[in-house]
Amino acid sequence: MKRRIGILTSGGDCPGLNAAIRGVARAAYEMFDAEIIGIHDGYRGLIDGDYSEMTRGQFSGILTLGGTILGTNRTPFRDMRKIGEDNVDKVAAMKKTYKELKLDCLITLGGNGTHKTANLLSEEGLNVIGLPKTIDNDLYGTDFTFGFHTANDIATDVIDRIHTTAASHGRVMAIEIMGNKAGWLTLYSGVAGGADVILIPEIPYSIEKVAEVVQRRAENNKGFTIIAVAEGAMDKEEARMKKKDRESKRAAEHFSSSAYVARRLQEEVGVEARNVVPGHIQRGGTPSAFDRVLSTEFGVHAAELIRDGIFGVSVALKGNDISHNPLKDVAGIPKPVPVDHHMVQTARRIGISFGD
Repeated sequence: MKRRIGILTSGGDCPGLNAAIRGVARAAYEMFDAEIIGIHDGYRGLIDGDYSEMTRGQFSGILTLGGTILGTNRTPFRDMRKIGEDNVDKVAAMKKTYKELKLDCLITLGGNGTHKTANLLSEEGLNVIGLPKTIDNDLYGTDFTFGFHTANDIATDVIDRIHTTAASHGRVMAIEIMGNKAGWLTLYSGVAGGADVILIPEIPYSIEKVAEVVQRRAENNKGFTIIAVAEGAMDKEEARMKKKDRESKRAAEHFSSSAYVARRLQEEVGVEARNVVPGHIQRGGTPSAFDRVLSTEFGVHAAELIRDGIFGVSVALKGNDISHNPLKDVAGIPKPVPVDHHMVQTARRIGISFGD
């Protein structure tokens, strides 16, 4: 029995997307008679009917390739049921494209927003399977998302490199790591990179506490300090503000989270402080060996689910097992770093401060 499978990648790009696409396709070709339809630029392609039928050859040579061969686009979930100036009913348009393509299943590779839309389409009666990707690792129901480990390697390498220039100049260096709502990437790369302070959204900090670390290190003849700062990190005063007010304050002051920390430390301690923002470097390039394997495992499990007729789920890593969760149980549920998480405890026990 032939099965027609649509695949799309949505939201921010990350390493491992192509490996996952390859995993789905190659496993499907091995297990049953499959036709793969590549949908371009995420849900936009499903809305507009922008797609192409793919051949086996298109899945060769992409295991190590960063980004996504299908293209991606951000189509916010909050806008999915809104009819804009183009007068397009997005949900109806996606269902129409799905049916016109005679798809047996739609595979969606993405993060929180992608999964919310995937669940919406599942509730509308489409056969949907989600694959969890994000460098933020903030998708509920899976221990790790693909893309996270590669970004962690890159962020750690940045911290390693900043160490040498910080030590040479005797500076305080605040390194801004991606993660606006969750601090997983900052936490892991901060520990791996030997940061002295880690600031994450889940643990509001006191700049005075951070200043104490800087001063204590200076007194111990350690003339530099490395601070890993999540882009969503906030001090205790900011944490008491509404999100809109906090964002307005930062915008008015023209400060990113790392620039804010560097400026405040210069004011509090009088040290020479600099901030570094590696930005989208953390998203790019070749996926790590771990992410290639994880992406492939996720893709293979998705093909197995198609074979077995199991839909309305998202693939997950739980311990050492590849499993799946109902989309309705995981879509839109945040996964912040628990303040008592074992990695937080590990960091504290080796003397890393969280500024609290």
